[in-house]
Amino acid sequence: MPTDTKRVRGPDVSQSPFLFWSRPAEVLPSHEPRADGRQRDQVDVRPVFVRCGLVSQAKGSAYIEAGSTKVLCCVYGPRETERKDETDMKSGRLTTDMRFAPFSCPERGSWIQGSQDKDFSLMLQESLQPAVCLHRYPRSQIEVNVMVLENSGSILAHAVTCASMALADAGIEMYDLVLGCSLRQDGGSYVVDPTYPEENSWRSGSGEKRGGLTVAFLPSLNQVSGLQSDGEMAEETLTAGIRTCIEGCYKLYPVIQQALIKAVRRAAPPPAES
Repeated sequence: MPTDTKRVRGPDVSQSPFLFWSRPAEVLPSHEPRADGRQRDQVDVRPVFVRCGLVSQAKGSAYIEAGSTKVLCCVYGPRETERKDETDMKSGRLTTDMRFAPFSCPERGSWIQGSQDKDFSLMLQESLQPAVCLHRYPRSQIEVNVMVLENSGSILAHAVTCASMALADAGIEMYDLVLGCSLRQDGGSYVVDPTYPEENSWRSGSGEKRGGLTVAFLPSLNQVSGLQSDGEMAEETLTAGIRTCIEGCYKLYPVIQQALIKAVRRAAPPPAES
């Protein structure tokens, strides 16, 4: 077989140098002020910017920005179920798809949905399904697509809030909005709405009780629709963390309400001239 004499060929067996390069995770001090100026051991969430109706091709859409975390959600349907064997004559079907853009994380990812994306999609569906009146949409399915544009921490909590706003913007009947809030426990201290470095710092430590917690909450009904935790936390610590996340959801509730009110006013037809 002829060879290209102008091409410098590498060795037949080679490995990427990144396989031998390990960057130790940064361990953040647990008793110093947070990098963004927020306080520890307090319900101090990041200021959020929310907007509905940005994607005209979708039935409903929403965008949320908290710090550097940016999430976009689109809702399609209700439409006929694609697979006849999944058709329910008495209730509708809610499908969720959550993906990370390749440029959303410090380490570049892929457009192909990985195991983490599938886990987040399942947790998102479990958090949203109790709030949607699926019995009003028999033999139909509602599709919720979430795209993470930038991940700067608490991504699941903000995805739940964004998807709930998109469902409301699409006119889907719901029992209540679903709001999300995250917490990270670091020994005897905790931070609410942690950033990306704060979320990853507890995984590099050992010896203390460390863990993360995400709560999906229905504020008007005062019910928890979703709970996800990892790490090691005592029962008392977990209970206190859930109460703290619920308080964080109540802080976010007026902002979401005002955003939906503005979206309804923009979509309302102008008053008729007398």
